[in-house]
Amino acid sequence: MKQKKRVFALGFFDGVHRGHAALLTKVVERSKELDATPSAFTFDPHPKSLILRKKIYLLTSPDDRADLMHRYYGIEDVIVKEYNKEIMKQPWDDFIRTTLVEELGAVHLVVGHDYHFGYKAVGNPSRLKELCEELNIGLDIIDRVERDTITVSSTYIRTLVAQGEMARANEFLGHPHTISNVVSHGKKLGTTIGFPTVNLKLKNNVLSPALGVYATYIYLENGERHIAVTNIGKRPTIDDGEEISIEAFILDFSGNLYDQKVRIEFFEFLRPEKKFPSLEALTKEVLINAEQTKQYFLNYADN
Repeated sequence: MKQKKRVFALGFFDGVHRGHAALLTKVVERSKELDATPSAFTFDPHPKSLILRKKIYLLTSPDDRADLMHRYYGIEDVIVKEYNKEIMKQPWDDFIRTTLVEELGAVHLVVGHDYHFGYKAVGNPSRLKELCEELNIGLDIIDRVERDTITVSSTYIRTLVAQGEMARANEFLGHPHTISNVVSHGKKLGTTIGFPTVNLKLKNNVLSPALGVYATYIYLENGERHIAVTNIGKRPTIDDGEEISIEAFILDFSGNLYDQKVRIEFFEFLRPEKKFPSLEALTKEVLINAEQTKQYFLNYADN
């Protein structure tokens, strides 16, 4: 059986931001020229979590990274390989020769100007260029991407998301910040105050946005899109626990979404999370937030 030809973007792609977009767009361009499959190669977990032996909180899960690359940039194959001690010690040139070219059929690579890889990160764009010439495969090295004189980076965007600066984070991402998961069973208290909600848990190692209330879209498994008021927090009015939960009140919707996978897209931070003196006070505030969200998306649609 003839091996599939692939053009690969190489990187971690957390958030799939505007800097990554430059690589992914070039991949699709080269794939058309070479009659190859537009692809991306990434790892999970983040290499720094193993190298530095500490937990790294990320903008996106592997599934969300792959989904964003497919939906926005037309990447067909996203190869996610487990980053472990064996991979950490793999020589940089062996990674290119064996993993990418021999095993995965790479005919062209696209990397960022600061891409480092392989054991002790000795692989770099300069060395990669020499090796690609030797292997007779193509290479594009993409310059840094800036916005407002700031280099677009996952690290910077994580800071924005953690501070609740969602509108600015989205400017650097080039799309809405996204969290998806299967709807879980909550305490059903949303229904008791007149606001049916869907409850999600953050996936492992996914960064929590700043606690508070956001104007969001929610996408259902059937493709429907609805406006939602989404709370990220510990629900101090109800149970004042420690676990962070995501609760989305879907406006003008009724139905059972348990065990369905949904995607929430964040647009605007409305207010910090706070403890209300009663459920009645909470209900009143959520009604205000619902009107704010409706108005936000009316204005958003006009822009």
